[in-house]
Amino acid sequence: MTNLQQNDADNDKLYRFLFKDYSVRGEWVRLNQTFIDTLNTHHYPKPVQKLLGEMMVATNLLTATLKFEGSITLQIQGEGALKLALINATNEQKIRGLARLQGEINEQMSLHQMICEGVLVITISPTQGERYQGVIALDKPTLAECLEDYFIRSEQLRTQLIIRSGEFENQPVAAGMLLQIMPDSSNSDTDFEHLTTLTATVKNEELFALTAEELLYRLYHEETVEIYPPQSVEFNCGCSQERSGAALLLLSDEEIDQILAEHNNSVDMQCECCGTHYVFNKQSIQRLKENAE
Repeated sequence: MTNLQQNDADNDKLYRFLFKDYSVRGEWVRLNQTFIDTLNTHHYPKPVQKLLGEMMVATNLLTATLKFEGSITLQIQGEGALKLALINATNEQKIRGLARLQGEINEQMSLHQMICEGVLVITISPTQGERYQGVIALDKPTLAECLEDYFIRSEQLRTQLIIRSGEFENQPVAAGMLLQIMPDSSNSDTDFEHLTTLTATVKNEELFALTAEELLYRLYHEETVEIYPPQSVEFNCGCSQERSGAALLLLSDEEIDQILAEHNNSVDMQCECCGTHYVFNKQSIQRLKENAE
C-alpha cells in the first residue's frame, strides 16, 4: 500500500477494541496536533523528537489500560547527552512532555547512545489511593521492547506494543498499537501469536494515514473485532500564573531580591513545557507573600 494520504478524522484520537473470539484487548492512538504542540516551543534534535513521540504514544496506551482517575508519568533519566525525557498524561488523555539535554546529540544517535546509562520510571498517581512507581531497565533496543518486558515481569500479561514516530506529509506524527491478553484469559500462546503476527505487518504509512476502522480491517479482516468510541487526546500543560508564583516563593527573599536587581526589577518565569512567560515585579511578589501568609 503506497501513496496514502492522511485521513484527519482520527488524528489525536485513542481507540480501544476487543477481539471477541480471543479475549484479547487492543488500543490504537495517533498523535498529530498534540505532538506538534509538545514540540512547538523547543528545538530538540530529531532523535529527541522521535523519542518524545514514542513516549507520548506509550503513555497514552498505558493510561488507557488503567481503570482509575489520575495520571501516569513516563520518565527517562540518563547520564548521557540526554539527561531527562518526561511525559505526563491524565486518564482524560491530556498530555504534556519535555526533555532536558546536557550535551550534543546528532541525528544518528540511538536511545542508548543518547542516555548512556539510564532507567525508565513509571509513576501511577491515582486521584484516590496510593501512588505506585516502577523502575524499568532500558536494556533492550527499543522503548516498546522494554515496556513489553515490564508487563511480563510485573503484570504477568503478554503484551505487544507497536510504536512509531516520525514525519508524514511533512508534519510530526506519532502512532502506535497495543495488544494484551486479558486477565484470567483461556487463550493459548498460539492464539496470541496469531494476532501479534498480523499486527507486526503494519506499515508506518498505515499507522500514520488510515482511520482506526480502516487499519483494523486491513490487519484483522478475518477476525471479529469490536471497536469502541474514541477518546480525544490533547496537549495540556496545566501551568498558570498562580503555580509559577508558588514556585517563585520557594526561593529565599535574598535570592528573589538578587534576581530583581539583575533583571530590571522583574522576574520572568518561563514554563518548560509550553514556553509561556509569567512575569512578576516587586509589587506582585509582595502580594504573593501576603496571600501566602
